[in-house]
Amino acid sequence: QVQLVESGGGLVQAGGSLRLSCTASGRTFSWYAMGWFRQAPGKVREFVTAISWTDGSTYYADSVKDRFTISRNNAKTTGYLQMNSLKPEDTAVYYCAIQSKPWRPIRTLNEYDYWGQGTQVTVSS
Repeated sequence: QVQLVESGGGLVQAGGSLRLSCTASGRTFSWYAMGWFRQAPGKVREFVTAISWTDGSTYYADSVKDRFTISRNNAKTTGYLQMNSLKPEDTAVYYCAIQSKPWRPIRTLNEYDYWGQGTQVTVSS
């Protein structure tokens, strides 16, 4: 079993920055990727970014490319989402998630096995 806990959300003005963290516990040796997804009110949950836990390859949605950066610590127990140049349209609940099997589509929500509880990010204009 894997438990994920997000932190770092909050209220920020447009143009500001936030750093989200996702700390995992449990069967960490069997992870293959961590992803971040977000869900705005009245919208479906969407892919934001992901990182391969094995080789560190990163993937971004076009809407956040060049503004957001995903990373992980050397112990591979915590993932980070650095969000810069935030816009009001980035307002959402942000969720981290883990894939526990290899070779799965990394941008697809249903391919993730474990999810955090979510953290609210609100960007004011």
